Amino acid sequence: MSAATNRIVVDPVTRIEGHLRIEAEVKDGKIVDAWSAGTMVRGLEIILKGRDPRDAWAFCERVCGVCTTVHALASVRSVEDAIGIQVPPAAELIRNIMHCVQNVQDHVIHFYHLHALDWVDVVSALKADPKETSRVAQSISRWPKSSPGYFADLQKRLTGFVQSGQLGIFANAYWGHPAFKLPAEVNLLGVAHYLEALEWQKEIVKVHAVFGGKNPHPNYLVGGMPCSLNLEEPNAINAERLALVGKLLNEARDFVEQVYYPDLLAIAPYYLDWASIGGGLKNYLCYGDLPTAGFNQHDSYKFKRGVILDRNLNEVLPVDPRDTQTGIEELIDNSWYEYQGGGVTGGRHPWVGETNLKYTGPKPPYEHLEVDKKYSWLKTPRWKGHAMEVGPLSRMLVGFAGNNTPIKEAVLEALGALKAPASVLFSTLGRTAARGIEARLCAKWGLEFFDSLLALIKAGDTRTFTKARWDPATWPAECKGVGTCEAPRGALAHWIVIKDRKIENYQLVVPSTWNASPRDAKGQRSAYEASLIGTPVHDPKQPLEIIRTIHSFDPCLACAVHLYENGAEVAHHELLVR
Repeated sequence: MSAATNRIVVDPVTRIEGHLRIEAEVKDGKIVDAWSAGTMVRGLEIILKGRDPRDAWAFCERVCGVCTTVHALASVRSVEDAIGIQVPPAAELIRNIMHCVQNVQDHVIHFYHLHALDWVDVVSALKADPKETSRVAQSISRWPKSSPGYFADLQKRLTGFVQSGQLGIFANAYWGHPAFKLPAEVNLLGVAHYLEALEWQKEIVKVHAVFGGKNPHPNYLVGGMPCSLNLEEPNAINAERLALVGKLLNEARDFVEQVYYPDLLAIAPYYLDWASIGGGLKNYLCYGDLPTAGFNQHDSYKFKRGVILDRNLNEVLPVDPRDTQTGIEELIDNSWYEYQGGGVTGGRHPWVGETNLKYTGPKPPYEHLEVDKKYSWLKTPRWKGHAMEVGPLSRMLVGFAGNNTPIKEAVLEALGALKAPASVLFSTLGRTAARGIEARLCAKWGLEFFDSLLALIKAGDTRTFTKARWDPATWPAECKGVGTCEAPRGALAHWIVIKDRKIENYQLVVPSTWNASPRDAKGQRSAYEASLIGTPVHDPKQPLEIIRTIHSFDPCLACAVHLYENGAEVAHHELLVR
């Protein structure tokens, strides 16, 4: 390492779910190389072997308390795909409503509570003029909480935190860093909406409690949803509960339209230099989701399925999660696993995938990763040999390139407001903007699905479950399926192999596995690592710029790795016992 080169270690990366370590080489003020490591052991697939496939969703959903409902959805879809179940229309609509709620809540939480503090300087807000903050707020939105007195009171509360030396949730950040560019008044606006979003987000998830019984981890059911629809029955989803759902969905739309999206458009112009930073990979993958005519009817999806290579927005390539020859595979060249026989070279399609733990790294705590060897608990997914980025940006780009009218119009509207070309999307700023664009769409679609559900109930179709093929005696001796889902963080899929009515094999490839995985045998970086190359770093001791780009993906390492063992190699049974 030359004198002009420094290794920055960020471990753990905070304001994410799970344990992520980033190491970056900085030369002449810019990142020239980077490594992403998941530092928790993966093992959920081992736990599922031999269990009843109909129970898998309950285990999978507990991978994470943030990405809660989407793993259950992918799981029940994988079983339904394997044994040939088509859920009733009402169940499909309920699933879509819950999915839209999950995306909207997750995107709002990400923007304000996980990512905003990379752009908003909380301490700077103490210098703001509340009257000017009020003027700015009223110029971008008709949100009622925007009076000078409201912002003055909030500023007094914040001043009390600072003077007491107890910043609480705003502690331990890089306040005063020169990369912060917002005026004090806009910073005060951001802090106010940060606190409002905390209150709002706990209300919207009541939709999950209505249809799924609770949140986090609402209940699902292979063959439909575990709830009944009856407008007059006190113990069913009745008129009162449906009215609550409608109210919450309307409030979610208002919060996105009047708070989240205006804030995004107000903050972005101060950071247009980040429209050329953090682009990383040029390949994007989306499985598609929100079916309107059945899970396997991909043409009916609100989010369309497809792949974009080399940022070519003139062509959307087909992607097939079932393709075992040239499709999706997981490699372990730089991951702490081994394949049967001790092999490493070559990938495995998830239907024949393996999760065999083989830790060969340094014993924690250690100064640096052994990046010339295996260095992560994440496997390395590839599509036809290509590293892919997944997430809201991928969904928006696939929809935009595929002339999906609602998505294309929403993207063009945002670009028009920012007076920016489509090329700005290929960046840290573009990734953050895509999440806000998608939140608007999901808030709108959630209400559309709700109206369709009401119409279906009025027409007398209240079926939420089908008994067809529920009995394992009707299943073939062997079958396999795949359940895909567009989780808030991107393309999620669960592959299942069923033999003699039990789970023979189960593999998850989650969004953060795609984005956060280590290099493959060809040295190709995955999304996190690639996105950091060329990023300027003002102060290696305060690597705010690294955090900005990594947070733009909204990492969820708890989904990508599932169990923790602080030490050397351990046997499978020891992991399961602990």
